[in-house]
Amino acid sequence: MELVWILGDQLLPEHPLVGTPREGWAVAMVESVPRARRLRYHQQKLTLLFAAMRHHGAALERAGHRVLYHRLEDALPGAAEAEAPGGEPPDSGEVLAAWVRLHGVRAIHVLEPNDFHTQAALPALAERLGVPIELHPSPMFVLARQEFLDWAQGKRTLVMERHYRRLRERLGVLMTAEGGPVGGVWNTDTENRQTRSQFRKAGPAVPRVATVEADAVVREVAEQVARLFADHPGKAAELWLPVTRAGALAWLERFVAERLEGFGPWEDLMVDQEPVLFHSVLSPLLNIGLLTPMECVRAAEAAWAEGRAPLASVEGFVRQIVGWREFIHGMYWRHMPGYLEVNALEAHRPLPRWAYTGKTELRCVGRAIEGALRLGYNHHIQRLMVLGNYFLLGGYAPREVLRWYLEMYSDAYDWVMVPNVLGMVLYADGGWLATKPYAAGPAYLDKMGDHCASCRYNPKLKTGPDACPFQALYWAFQSRHADRFRPHPRQAMMVRQLDRMEDATRQGYVRTAERFLEGQE
Repeated sequence: MELVWILGDQLLPEHPLVGTPREGWAVAMVESVPRARRLRYHQQKLTLLFAAMRHHGAALERAGHRVLYHRLEDALPGAAEAEAPGGEPPDSGEVLAAWVRLHGVRAIHVLEPNDFHTQAALPALAERLGVPIELHPSPMFVLARQEFLDWAQGKRTLVMERHYRRLRERLGVLMTAEGGPVGGVWNTDTENRQTRSQFRKAGPAVPRVATVEADAVVREVAEQVARLFADHPGKAAELWLPVTRAGALAWLERFVAERLEGFGPWEDLMVDQEPVLFHSVLSPLLNIGLLTPMECVRAAEAAWAEGRAPLASVEGFVRQIVGWREFIHGMYWRHMPGYLEVNALEAHRPLPRWAYTGKTELRCVGRAIEGALRLGYNHHIQRLMVLGNYFLLGGYAPREVLRWYLEMYSDAYDWVMVPNVLGMVLYADGGWLATKPYAAGPAYLDKMGDHCASCRYNPKLKTGPDACPFQALYWAFQSRHADRFRPHPRQAMMVRQLDRMEDATRQGYVRTAERFLEGQE
């Protein structure tokens, strides 16, 4: 027998190794308790993943495939439960080894894993199993991994915008017959930065995001997840995302119909009582294969062509997928495993005590963490400009911050979080990914969000007990790294402003920031 091993984050609707059922072939799928315990992954992420896997396996069986499926609480194949090694749940390797023995497996076929560590472990696993594990190209991304690496070869710096335009031309996305971008511009970002005050004046109705009703599979998985991973954040039973291919398509269709139009102008906005706003929440489904990148892109493009969504919103959405998602994936593979060792800003502070509770007087931070705990989700501005900004300014240790992001979000996988957190959020890579650190003070947070109105701190005050801590944190960060950023083309202006500041004021910010951070430990 030959096995096609389908990894949990590769639940593709058209898996290239699984077509017409073949004699002597079987599909293998493993829910691994040890893998799910490597970090304290959000219960909703685990519920989404395992429920989607079970539905996918059942669909393959209905299509006539032989499916070998190991569930969370199954005993090792061919063994009584009491005979499981050490009484612990078996890992994927142990399950595969049992299937190899029981079924005389000659070879295992798998798509290129999406994370470095899984792929790096395959040679040792093959030796342990005594059968070859054959890797096949994965269609999870628009651009093949090696194509990105070839494009990046020899370049000192890589710019996402160039990569994005190159892919748009190749794919023919939002392009004219003459080969130019529709509307005459490649990037509509200047139209997509509407502020809190503009939102209040416009008063757009924010569509409700429907919670998907849990079916029997979700209820069963949620009960197991809540029991087996009781110390993980979140509540498994409150999963609000679809877990099937049909549900994912309906989710995409509803986003395009109800929220895509407003996505562009309000994509950088934060509203206290609106955790989703006009965002798509497609990444949890894309990142496990329930949706493909191009069907999301084409659905948005069709909405523009039919006059159902403005170009700025559609281009902004397309840039998130064809541009940023593809670029992040490529940068991950370009720099792994070295990416995990970066700490260019020499940040070493442990996570604040409220990182897993949200119990902080900073309203914007508290609301973001509360949303992450309740939903396993924050939109990108909360992740980058609220939480990420705080972790950056506070000098928090990159590996600890990365762990937090990996644990808290339903769409969090190594390939997306390593470069996003270590590069974009923390600038720990020193500029491999971002051209500057995304540091901001209270003025930005007040301009782009309405949390300040309900906060115990005042963003207008520069000093004193009621001043927003982001003020002192921002200038303490600039002071700490002034020598590094003095020659930096995008940071030098802030350093010059710092240099003009009275020494007593500058030192006051540094002391205030340190006292505040010590109080969060």
